[in-house]
Amino acid sequence: MTRRADRIAETLQAAFAPARVEVVDDSHRHAGHAGAAPGGETHYSVRVVSPAFAGMNRVARSRAVHEALAGEFGTGLHALALTLRTPDEA
Repeated sequence: MTRRADRIAETLQAAFAPARVEVVDDSHRHAGHAGAAPGGETHYSVRVVSPAFAGMNRVARSRAVHEALAGEFGTGLHALALTLRTPDEA
């Protein structure tokens, strides 16, 4: 099975055709917290730079990413720390 970080990156690539995608598994930093699982793969920092975010405010960008990753949230993804920028903002 593909690691969740790889699936997240692939999903975001398909949804937003970004210039850059970075996905970091931060699960180890959340051990013992709500939503943490012994095997990890629950908490991620994600940075996406995409022209698709142009004209969208911060909340709309976040909602779009959460919608794209709905399947991952349904299978154990608990939290994302998002940095979402257009190429001009990056």
